[in-house]
Amino acid sequence: MNRMTENDAFFSELISHFAMDGAYVSCVRYGAGHINDTFCLTTEREGQQTRYILQRINHRLFKNVGELMHNIELVTAFCRESVLARGGDPSRECLQIVPTKTGESYYFDGTDYFRVYVFIEGATTYQSVRAPRDFYESAVAFGRFASLLAKFDASQLYEVLPDFHNTRVRYRNFLAAVEADVCGRAHEVEREITWVKEHSSLCGKIVDRIESGEIPLRVTHNDTKLNNVMLDDQTGEGIAVIDLDTVMPGSLCYDFGDSIRFGCNSGAEDEPDLTRVHFRFDLYETYLAGYLSAVGDGITETERRYLAMGAILMTYECGMRFLTDYLEGDVYFRTTRPGQNLDRAHTQFRMVDEMLSVYDRMLASATKPFHGKPRRR
Repeated sequence: MNRMTENDAFFSELISHFAMDGAYVSCVRYGAGHINDTFCLTTEREGQQTRYILQRINHRLFKNVGELMHNIELVTAFCRESVLARGGDPSRECLQIVPTKTGESYYFDGTDYFRVYVFIEGATTYQSVRAPRDFYESAVAFGRFASLLAKFDASQLYEVLPDFHNTRVRYRNFLAAVEADVCGRAHEVEREITWVKEHSSLCGKIVDRIESGEIPLRVTHNDTKLNNVMLDDQTGEGIAVIDLDTVMPGSLCYDFGDSIRFGCNSGAEDEPDLTRVHFRFDLYETYLAGYLSAVGDGITETERRYLAMGAILMTYECGMRFLTDYLEGDVYFRTTRPGQNLDRAHTQFRMVDEMLSVYDRMLASATKPFHGKPRRR
């Protein structure tokens, strides 16, 4: 007979507060995420085992867990209704929150905050692209996510990370870091500082148009990496978007752009040798095709015109943030070696330069009539 360990006793008591069937079997660490603590939880009822995802929410980063979970509750509920309206399977295509026995979306034990999702079976997340099709399928998943939420009123959402993609604010923070020069590093990076200033006209390209109403306010995911997409184990298709902690009001161009920023770089994000860093236009077109096949009429013509600029802007913003962190002593982004944030900034700036050199081609690809096969359930 298996004896219950101290951890088992903790988790067994913890899940007693959630409205789930079955007795506790096991709970083991799961995945490669480093923001929240994630576990695969297994219960059993009448010989049938069920798996769940249990997470300890990082309330040091997300200061207001109530607002965070408010956003996730609204978005997942709307996604579920949209999937059902299209004849899809919400148990496979959206995250499903398991409420507490008092009807809340999370449980606070006096020290930490916990939540539970139903485990999406028969699908896997991957940390890196195995082949171009993975990148295409991640685009399909994020395009479908945008389509499912196209009619959602994004003003209902809290900004859990205020001004996250307000590039004007990011630029002001950068200038403040240059002025303060707390680590005495500014003289080492005068060329990089000048480059950021020379490209500062990019800052208002999207945020100004959101404020004017030219670009609509949308639900944005804000972490559109491959490892936040579930790929079906049998078909390889992107079926669901996960990790909704950063869903906030914003622009589709932000999500699209951030995918291009990390997915179309021929080198590593922190590659010291810039001869290995190039913008992969072929992968840009791959992602664009997948995204447009799934978003359908959930995107306006104006938004399509700014998809390419979104890629440039997100790359510029991220490089500026890496440089800001370098100036401030590498206090935000985790580093494993000296100069890593500066190398990260360099790769982003190289990508911006190369994207700007082919911007007309990027724009033409994004705005030409789409003739591919729609991928909408």
